[in-house]
Amino acid sequence: MLPLILIGLGIFAFLVVFAMLARYLRLWLQSYASSAGIGLFDLVAMSFKKVSPTVIVRSKIMAVQAGLGDSTGITKQALEAHYLAGGRVPLVVQALIAANKAKIKELDWKLATAIDLAGRDVREAVQTSVYPKVIDCPGKNSGRETLDAVAKNGVQLKVRARVTVRTNLNQLIGGAMEETIIARVGEGIVSAIGAAERHTDVLENPDMISKTVLARRLDSNTAFEIVSIDIADIDVGSNIGARLQADQAEADTRVARANAEGRRAMAVAKEQEMIASIEESRAALVEAESAVPKAVAESLTSGQLGIFDYYKLRNLQADTDMRRTIATGTTPGTASVQ
Repeated sequence: MLPLILIGLGIFAFLVVFAMLARYLRLWLQSYASSAGIGLFDLVAMSFKKVSPTVIVRSKIMAVQAGLGDSTGITKQALEAHYLAGGRVPLVVQALIAANKAKIKELDWKLATAIDLAGRDVREAVQTSVYPKVIDCPGKNSGRETLDAVAKNGVQLKVRARVTVRTNLNQLIGGAMEETIIARVGEGIVSAIGAAERHTDVLENPDMISKTVLARRLDSNTAFEIVSIDIADIDVGSNIGARLQADQAEADTRVARANAEGRRAMAVAKEQEMIASIEESRAALVEAESAVPKAVAESLTSGQLGIFDYYKLRNLQADTDMRRTIATGTTPGTASVQ
């Protein structure tokens, strides 16, 4: 019975060893042939850690073949730790190889893994650092074809610019992206045109916009470094100043017309008031004249007014009517109040 148990254990051990060799022997031979320094038991331990041995071995081989050894921080333990943290190990190694070939010294293993864990494509960042990227301003997704700005003389200019940037690896984590660069450059272009006395100054010397914008260090706290700002196209738009002046003049004219109409209405109302006052005075005069015969009759009856006095009053009245007729050319008794 005991020999059978020993034979079974031997067969089991053989199967385990065979399975390990079948699964890890090829990776171990690749590691050994490339001097990656990853042993067979290391590969077995990776399986227990839920780390992909294939990813670690191939990444380590890439680094060693590119001349990036343990001294650069790319160790087996570092690769495993980054894999367990959810990082893209092959992408980081490829980025470090590209940075080493391009002699970008600021990118090391620690910074590369931090950029990768932050969700940024570290390989694309290295490529952009080596080969600068061109950004259109305004952006293609902004829905605008040009940046519109007005010079001090009121003439509108329509500008399209191209911004050449390269990645600033030290500020890639937490730095603003392309949208911020586009917004800042657009603001700088509008301000530069707005500061020009005449639009012809900008047309004669378009690089004044580039110099003004570059002097403002618009790439601070962003993930990019601005290499250059080039004016791709500049056109003359509307004369905004003249149109605003015309609109202001039209508004002033309307206000003046309204004020004049108000004064005319007040004058008409005053005239009507004066006519009403004249009619009231005329009515009072007629009422007073109607009381004169009655007062004369009462005076004659009471003896306060003699007959000679009455005739004298009538002669005075006739003389007054004659003078009025001569003065106005009207028939006596028809004179009217003017």
